[in-house]
Amino acid sequence: MMKDGEDNSGTSGWRRIVAKYQKPSLGRGLGQVLNTLLPYAGLWFVMYWSLSVSWWITAPAAILAGGFLVRVFIIFHDCGHGSFFKSRLANDILGTITGVLTFTPYFHWRWDHALHHATSGDLDRRGTGDVWTLTVQEYLESSRWKRFAYRLARNPFVLFVLAPLFLFLVKHRFAYTKASGRERLSVYGTNIALLGMALGLCWLFGWKAYLLLQLIVLAVAGSAGIWLFYVQHQFEGVYWERNEKWDYAAAALQGSSFYKLPWILQWFSGNIGFHHIHHLSARIPNYHLEKCHKSEPLFQSVKPVTLLSSFKSFTFRLWDEQRRKLVGYSALRAIRKERKAAASASLAGNVP
Repeated sequence: MMKDGEDNSGTSGWRRIVAKYQKPSLGRGLGQVLNTLLPYAGLWFVMYWSLSVSWWITAPAAILAGGFLVRVFIIFHDCGHGSFFKSRLANDILGTITGVLTFTPYFHWRWDHALHHATSGDLDRRGTGDVWTLTVQEYLESSRWKRFAYRLARNPFVLFVLAPLFLFLVKHRFAYTKASGRERLSVYGTNIALLGMALGLCWLFGWKAYLLLQLIVLAVAGSAGIWLFYVQHQFEGVYWERNEKWDYAAAALQGSSFYKLPWILQWFSGNIGFHHIHHLSARIPNYHLEKCHKSEPLFQSVKPVTLLSSFKSFTFRLWDEQRRKLVGYSALRAIRKERKAAASASLAGNVP
């Protein structure tokens, strides 16, 4: 395990490095609020106006609104880490408001997401705020039903289309059994606010138009968000380790990707592609991540995942502990052949 101020990856002193970028900027924060929430609201006005003109205007506006909703979620995300503003109260207020816009209960999500940061890359503590990932051995030892469920859950259409809608429309409407009183109230309060928002917009747009538009916006934002999260932790060369060998800094710098995106996608995704730095220090606001990456030699050796190379992540399905890499289902055939050959050799050796 890592000692205070050092780690097993040769990145001694990283706390001192990231501390320089942890101070929130009121101006940068307010600027992001204005250039995100105002266009998002404006696009809903465009959708309302265009309903009487043409769906050829309405549909693209809804898709673009989905892109802005991703950026709204990044602001919400930073508030949850207490990094967007210096004031904790300001973070909580803005986080609660953006939580309603993103259909996500702020305090409940903040508690759950903190567990993700504490366990990312730890094979023995999987299952909280991450994509379901089995090792090769676990998959081979699973029942036929569990293997079917796993393949279904990792199917791209399910993972990037159906799962996001289920997450934001259904799962976030209920509190976990281990959640505290404040987290539960966050879920109930968000649900009430969402009901009020939906009723108001149904009255304004008509319920059919509102539901369709909201579904498009959420589908675009949810699919993009899940894809970003997936690539940030499911990429070639990713770090996974058993708990006794797990290292916080290594899990951040090697277990979270540097997703190098074109500038427009980087803007819409709120610099979250610098995920290696974010996991090293969640206290760095998103608007300081790029500067931190470019200014510090510590991060120059981190191999980027480009937009083109990220599509290889579609092929990753299981973690191979023996080869210490993510593999696809095709690797199972070779593993089964190896085991069958080894068993045959062992049996032959025991024959007198």
